[in-house]
Amino acid sequence: MTSIYPDRETLSRAAANLFAERAVRAVADHGRCAVLLAGGETPRRTYELLAGEPLRGQVPWGGVHLFWGDERSVAPDDPRSNARMVRRALLDRVPVPAGQVHPIPGDCDPRQAADEYEALLRRFFAGAVPRFDLVLLGLGDDGHTASLFPDSPVLEERERWVSATRRGGEEIGRVTLTVPLINRADLVVFLVAGDDKATILREVLEEHPDPRSRPARMIRPEQGEVRWLVDASAARLLRRTNGH
Repeated sequence: MTSIYPDRETLSRAAANLFAERAVRAVADHGRCAVLLAGGETPRRTYELLAGEPLRGQVPWGGVHLFWGDERSVAPDDPRSNARMVRRALLDRVPVPAGQVHPIPGDCDPRQAADEYEALLRRFFAGAVPRFDLVLLGLGDDGHTASLFPDSPVLEERERWVSATRRGGEEIGRVTLTVPLINRADLVVFLVAGDDKATILREVLEEHPDPRSRPARMIRPEQGEVRWLVDASAARLLRRTNGH
């Protein structure tokens, strides 16, 4: 389902409300809510809204566990760190228990970080189906999401939940969750905003390219749902729309 909002602020508010609703429902249903967070600029405003009232007081933070979909191999205080962005926009301002915040290690070898994060996830899910209640993702202008880049070997991964990877032309390594793990989620929400995303959004949603050339197309939850929350600028080239 694709929902189109007039601007980034309205989109961000819808995403924040959806986060709150999912958290309340999951905690009531099975005692906790496992959320996979996106980095990048688009979700930042969503996190800021969650950190302010009224949503701050509505989310059952004591039952929320926060994970990340990907991370760059940089120090925690590096401006490029996804964990740093979320910490400043959200975590420093809400009462989520520190032991329920699970950033990907950025200041070690990517393969080591991937192994550590996979072990952490396997302990967390502990024999249960590894299903996130909510996954937030962005869309890169090349069709990537998380750190799943076009034609990357990690797109072929079927066994691992977490993998080291690298973006072409970058010196720093990355760690990303893999397609099979993301596709076990209950709900995946793509947040896409800005005129510069219009062409790639149309390609991904309407032109059906090879999924390996546009990895966001590989995200299709087996038993869950995908929603695209986009602003009018990003949606300007779409043929089929339903607006808000």
